[in-house]
Amino acid sequence: MGESVGTLLELDVTGIAHGGISVARHEGRVVFVSDAIPGESVVARVTEDRKKSFWRADTVSVTTPSEHRVDHVWPEAALDRDPAERPGGAEFGHIALAHQRTLKHDVLVDSFSRFAHVDLTEVLGRDVVVEAAPGDDAANGLGWRTRVRLHVDEEGTAGPFAARSHTVVPVTGLPLATATVQESAPLARGAMPGASVLDVLAPSGSEGARLVVDEQAPTAVTEVVGHRTFTVDDTGFWQVHRAAASVLTEAVQDLVDRDRLDADGIHLDLYGGVGLLAAAVGDLVGPKARLTSVESAGRATEHAQENLAEWIGARAEPGRVDRWLARTVQTASRSELDRYRAGTVVLDPPRSGAGREVAVQIAALQPAQVVYVACDPVALARDVATFADLGYRLEALRAFDLFPHTHHMEAVARLVPVA
Repeated sequence: MGESVGTLLELDVTGIAHGGISVARHEGRVVFVSDAIPGESVVARVTEDRKKSFWRADTVSVTTPSEHRVDHVWPEAALDRDPAERPGGAEFGHIALAHQRTLKHDVLVDSFSRFAHVDLTEVLGRDVVVEAAPGDDAANGLGWRTRVRLHVDEEGTAGPFAARSHTVVPVTGLPLATATVQESAPLARGAMPGASVLDVLAPSGSEGARLVVDEQAPTAVTEVVGHRTFTVDDTGFWQVHRAAASVLTEAVQDLVDRDRLDADGIHLDLYGGVGLLAAAVGDLVGPKARLTSVESAGRATEHAQENLAEWIGARAEPGRVDRWLARTVQTASRSELDRYRAGTVVLDPPRSGAGREVAVQIAALQPAQVVYVACDPVALARDVATFADLGYRLEALRAFDLFPHTHHMEAVARLVPVA
């Protein structure tokens, strides 16, 4: 920390950066400002100046508000509280919902321009739209989280961490959570003595919520997506938004080019979890589909095998995706390679993206198409650039606002071999 930490600055906010933080300049230096909106003038307190190239600051008051500024959806995160005591997890909660999607659109377009050297409007033939999930506009983007992680302080009070901090903030409500989660979250002071981490979740396949304390041994629960049910661990990965699994299933099915979908191909679901997207592809191909889901989490792989049981040709294989791909590329027979070449690859990697090594191995299999589900626009753009070097071009892209009142979004892209 330097001498400027704690200094109050008057700033004109000019843009939005990846990560949901606004951008301003002070005497030529970039300042990343929380709780602001592009176009505003604010007073912000410097919180970090370790890097000479930029500072970080928290808004403490607004001199000239944006027309898109609204009362924060989470009262404890509003400007009248000290920044150190504002809970994290709703960093766009002071911005009108439609404008949040405009900002997310801007970040997505900028990410592709900077990291993939792609003009999305030019490639897609239209402007990309960040689409709302069903019901979110009517609910003002509230009540969508089916899973919430809380932390417990020394007094036994559960709450979220403050933004960019490990300080537990006591709160009286969780407005982004579903009613069931909100009703079941033990937010009263001192309600969880001796605990450290608490997950509150409301699986769609059961009534009521579950409390998982200190990552206890996993228990299988059921999630319902359309006409399908999926077994998943209560401590395992599942999409957080109540509609996300359905939205992404439909998006993957929409982005798969049916003309490139060969019923005789081997279709891959990489980072497959419990088989959600493998099932989405399987429904397109039919009962004889050859599906292989690859997932590093052993229990998730077991659940995937169960969830995909209706397809005789379905396999769920445990292992790291990069190692599985490398082994497959090296050991597959000629006939198997022909089927991989005829296949569709779906991947839903972690926030950091698939990375170059995985992209190289996918391209080595020469699949007919790659459908990439991403929760980070910069990671997606970087990987799209890598795939372009490997002979796969971006052909289609959709984006979804599956995390209202936060900076996060999901995007689904189709990559196809360059003709």
